[in-house]
Amino acid sequence: MLKAKHEEEYNLIRNTIRRIAPFFDDFVLEPRALNEESIRLEWKHKGTDTFFGVSSFSDGTLRFIALTVLLLQPNRFKPSVILLDEPELGLHPSAITVLGALIRQASLDVQVIISTQSPTLLDMFEPEEVVVVQQGEGSSQFVRLEREGLEEWLDDFSLGELWEKNEIGGRPGG
Repeated sequence: MLKAKHEEEYNLIRNTIRRIAPFFDDFVLEPRALNEESIRLEWKHKGTDTFFGVSSFSDGTLRFIALTVLLLQPNRFKPSVILLDEPELGLHPSAITVLGALIRQASLDVQVIISTQSPTLLDMFEPEEVVVVQQGEGSSQFVRLEREGLEEWLDDFSLGELWEKNEIGGRPGG
């Protein structure tokens, strides 16, 4: 449906996947012979007409494809809130940076809430966009970061580095 009726978004999805998987050419989106209601995820490799099945993708590439389709689909199909739990798992570091840009773009149209353990992904956001959660006094404590109070640190360190140094909380014992 995206390929046939939403060509602009489909091409954006395809080109974004190519940034992370340069060997990827296009999806093969044909109904299955024995069940025309079903489409099997297959794709073509650049430079060949051979079809590859879903098992040919790494877990990280499959995750990136799913996240890319979710975040770049036409706005009318997006849910009002997107919750992502550790979307960086299995992704190459360069894919995490692209994912951060996709999340930021999607957040212009819908509410996006993510949990992460990735300093690289955390670096894609401003302090005011980050809520640190940590255990305290028998319950989870939620604290929104503020640039004020971090400015001196941010001259020399990124948010991810501050998190790794346990300066903004959200770590075991801290």
